[in-house]
Amino acid sequence: MVINVLLFILGLLMLIKGGDWFVDSASGIARRFKLPELLIGATVVSIGTTLPEVMVSVQGALSGSGGMAYGNAVGSIICNTSLIAALTVAIRPGKVERRALLLPVTFFFGAAIFYMAVAYSPARYFSRWVGVVLLVTFVVYMLATFLQMKKTPKTELDGIVDGEAPVAVENPKKGSLVKEILLLVVGAALIALGANLLVENGTEIAKKIGVPETVIALTFVALGTSLPELVTAITALVKGHGALSLGNVIGANLFNLVLVGGASTLIAPFPVPAEKTIGSLPASLVMDLPVMLGVMLILTVPALIRKKLSRVQGILLLGIYAAFCTLQFVM
Repeated sequence: MVINVLLFILGLLMLIKGGDWFVDSASGIARRFKLPELLIGATVVSIGTTLPEVMVSVQGALSGSGGMAYGNAVGSIICNTSLIAALTVAIRPGKVERRALLLPVTFFFGAAIFYMAVAYSPARYFSRWVGVVLLVTFVVYMLATFLQMKKTPKTELDGIVDGEAPVAVENPKKGSLVKEILLLVVGAALIALGANLLVENGTEIAKKIGVPETVIALTFVALGTSLPELVTAITALVKGHGALSLGNVIGANLFNLVLVGGASTLIAPFPVPAEKTIGSLPASLVMDLPVMLGVMLILTVPALIRKKLSRVQGILLLGIYAAFCTLQFVM
């Protein structure tokens, strides 16, 4: 018990420090190359925070549990959008740069429509060709992002963060880029390891003090898959990098579909899980997938139209997440 408590505290400290290094280095790289923080959040940061889910889903697929990635991907998107992004927006709403937001949002909805078309098809089966299409989408997105960075004039890329004035770019010292990249990698590793220690030992502590397994599954296990995004969002918010946090959530949602879903589907094809049903249909088709699409529409469409986020969006998304979790618990 004492060891579990110590490891739990160690995991928490690793999360805090890892998030600190991760956000500082990511925002430093964005300033160095005069790139929008939202775009960096939707690519580099999102890959780092999604790596734990990739590892878990691939391991599950290798053991023959490809369907686990389905629930992991959809559940993480709902949590990222209606809890993590919602908290960020509710606490500190601000302006966003439409040009930087449009690319990841377009790719997300394109991937989501394809993913849902497969799920709602008569076969309701995710075969290997689906995994190939999703992984190709990931590659195309990264190439499109790189081309956008090259083509966009620097005057349009100067750090617009939550409507604040651009941050002056200092002449970087020799070798500092290597240090920023190193801190980015180390920060991501600390977040992943810290999340693992926190969840594993938190679960053990909960079991030893008599917390029911269903409650543990709905708290520590569910929280564990989204801890990297949550830590990054909170750290970015505290440091005043709201655009980085928003970009991380949107990018992580896209990668949950095309990278997590694509890799696991390619390794172990699976049918749409049907353990829980509503009427004659799997519960995920009636509730999970529509909620996934709905919360992303609520988060992104007003931002693209009005070029800013409002506190009302955050509060509405938090309400949806509370209702969704309640329904999952009582069903």
